[in-house]
Amino acid sequence: MENNSFFEVVIIGGSYAGLAAGMALGRALRRVLIIDGGKPCNAQTPHSHNFLTHDGHTPAHITALGREQVLAYPSVTLVTDEVRNVTGVDRDFQIEMTSGKRVNAQKVLFATGIKDQLPEIEGIKDCWGISAIHCPYCHGYEYRDMPTGLLVNGEMAFEKARLIHHWTKQLTLFTNGKSTLNPTHTNQLSASGIAIVETPVRQIAHTGGFLTHVILSDETTVSLKALYVSAPFVQHCPIPETLGCELLPSGHLKVDDFQRTTVPGIFAAGDNAVKFRSVALAVATGTGAGAFINHELIESGYTKT
Repeated sequence: MENNSFFEVVIIGGSYAGLAAGMALGRALRRVLIIDGGKPCNAQTPHSHNFLTHDGHTPAHITALGREQVLAYPSVTLVTDEVRNVTGVDRDFQIEMTSGKRVNAQKVLFATGIKDQLPEIEGIKDCWGISAIHCPYCHGYEYRDMPTGLLVNGEMAFEKARLIHHWTKQLTLFTNGKSTLNPTHTNQLSASGIAIVETPVRQIAHTGGFLTHVILSDETTVSLKALYVSAPFVQHCPIPETLGCELLPSGHLKVDDFQRTTVPGIFAAGDNAVKFRSVALAVATGTGAGAFINHELIESGYTKT
């Protein structure tokens, strides 16, 4: 790839959504560049689930196979780099990478994901994606009927506890401080056998990322096999915001049914624009984005050269 090369589409982020979009565009004969920094958010997750034909495979295996299949299309190029800046307007974008390389593109797709803001609890980062988890549809089956914790407070705690209680009746809700549940919800959870612990969590004890127990601030220990964590997040890449792309109140990029952001020529797919995090949905939105970008190029009267 030469400096100042021209691509019809530049995809920023080469995980599931980005690769899926690359495949759709490669099959549409579009000249595509995928730029990936090589830092997936699920790097230490041992297995991926709920993705048909790949249930139980490692994220790295799925990504490697995806890259092999996408790069079989000769019009698709992938580079390991990070994007420093994007400027320009629809059909005339300039993308600058940290390596100093610059490329031009008609359209840009951000498949850059989100960055979890984990609480400052010792051990939680080591367990994240392994036994400190976020989604029962991704991990609940593996931890079914096991002693499980939920770290969250407020109205969300009630909804999350009712959901996770479906997978395990051995559930403890850690509000990590004084509970802000209303009395009605508190009574309903207690009646379901869900313990509510207000003492702050100080440490997560584990072996190789697999949780054994949590240690509270008063040195009390609670044996657990899994801990669901409802952590806030930020966009992994701030560039869409600097370009003027609107965010939803949830923090996700606002997109329409065609994965278009609020800025013409800029698309988004995957976790940065989808509230339900899963490999399957990332692939689905990436595939859709690729197809919609191709249609937009056709409708705009752009002709391949």
